[in-house]
Amino acid sequence: MDVLKTILYFSIFNYPVTKDEVLKFSNCKTLEEVHLELENLLEARIIYKFGDYYSKTNNSQFIEKREMGNRMAKKVMPKALKRAYLISQFPFVKGVAFSGAFSKGYFDQDGDIDFFIITEANRLWVARTLLILYKKLFLLNSRKYFCVNYFLSESALKISEQNRFTAMEIATLIPLYGQTHFDLFFKKNNWFLNYFSNISTQDKIREICDIRPAWPKQFVEFTLRSKLGDLWENWFRKITLMRWKSKFPELPDEDFKLAMKSTKDVSKHHPKNYQKKVINSLNELYVQINESHQIVLDPEHA
Repeated sequence: MDVLKTILYFSIFNYPVTKDEVLKFSNCKTLEEVHLELENLLEARIIYKFGDYYSKTNNSQFIEKREMGNRMAKKVMPKALKRAYLISQFPFVKGVAFSGAFSKGYFDQDGDIDFFIITEANRLWVARTLLILYKKLFLLNSRKYFCVNYFLSESALKISEQNRFTAMEIATLIPLYGQTHFDLFFKKNNWFLNYFSNISTQDKIREICDIRPAWPKQFVEFTLRSKLGDLWENWFRKITLMRWKSKFPELPDEDFKLAMKSTKDVSKHHPKNYQKKVINSLNELYVQINESHQIVLDPEHA
């Protein structure tokens, strides 16, 4: 029931999918295999079809919403690419990619452009702080086109949480800068292919540009590859973690460690803890399918 799991996943976001997308985000080998399962699901009225789209929800309005979001994503792409280049020129940034809804080709009035960033080892918190300061000072703290909420150090590229949510995020990443680093990132995280074996990481790698640092980036990096840089790195991490703990006291310790991970090599700023919410919502759908159609789907884990 790999096809059903894919449709259920996207239904959490009210996002109908095409047959080609179902194949892409599943382990099915051929479109014929996908087609057969889709027909069975339609006959059992577990899913619904509207034109070329398939959805768990019998509501054609989601098609219009999706297509409008796809058009808006294309419209803002030039601005997003400029922001990605700007981020690549910040000190100690080694890789930049689109993530979140935007990397799936969707953008709306309430959305933002999420960036996934790889940094130099032992300078993640310096890089992050400089980017946040730029956002606060020059973008008036607007995150709509500049949401830098996930950082990884080049020395720890393997994602520790291995589940359907993180696999989807890896599968849909659009890397833009840092070919060598993203090549290694995908190799370290090839476990995601257990969920989506039809994704070609080599196709992604070929599209990535190298970062050609301008002199300001080179100068700051040279200056802060020192004891001063070490002090800043530790201090920035410490004060950021203290601020987050005071800002989000309602988050239980376990949720805080997952959604606001703040280690030497990882920085996540996901106070709404979408990973846990999506996995829980997905498991609830699995239970509903079991109760209404006697189809057992193995639960996901966060």
